[in-house]
Amino acid sequence: MNTVTKKDLRERILTLLRNQGEELRFKKSDLISRQLMDMPEFKKAATIMFYVPFDGEVNTIEMIKLAKQLGKKITLPKILRSQKEIVPTLVECLDSQLELGPYNIRQPKEGAHALDVNALDMVIVPGVAFDEHNLRLGRGGGYYDRFLCQLSAHIPTVGLAFDFQIVDQIPEQGSHDMAVSHVLSN
Repeated sequence: MNTVTKKDLRERILTLLRNQGEELRFKKSDLISRQLMDMPEFKKAATIMFYVPFDGEVNTIEMIKLAKQLGKKITLPKILRSQKEIVPTLVECLDSQLELGPYNIRQPKEGAHALDVNALDMVIVPGVAFDEHNLRLGRGGGYYDRFLCQLSAHIPTVGLAFDFQIVDQIPEQGSHDMAVSHVLSN
């Protein structure tokens, strides 16, 4: 029996992400954005943690701008590599408050205001792949798994994925692997 490993699945999906055309990525991201904006949990949320798209991921930039226009506070993950953790950090302006962080991911600059995880009302989560049980496959560092397990169960976590990122099953699930409460796809 030929079983797929996490590594194999990650490489296959990352290749698809990188090879998807920009125009199609933006169209699909817009469809996902509309679903997010329609969620009752989104409408109620005052403080939302998004992520800055990286390496072909669902584009969240327009979602962030729309959320700000609706009066929502926006946080982005700041990676503390030495502690192997993510800290939600308030951001007012994407253009002036971001810098290149670990793994070449844009993140809030030093000195930005960090928030406690309990101050969040919703968390938008990137992933390489998601399955029918909302389990996610990340990039392999475990940062989001460690972050998600700190959240109260009442805080909705929403994975964003393109259609080809939805798979039947994430292989080799361990007790540290965290599911999200919702997955939105185009």
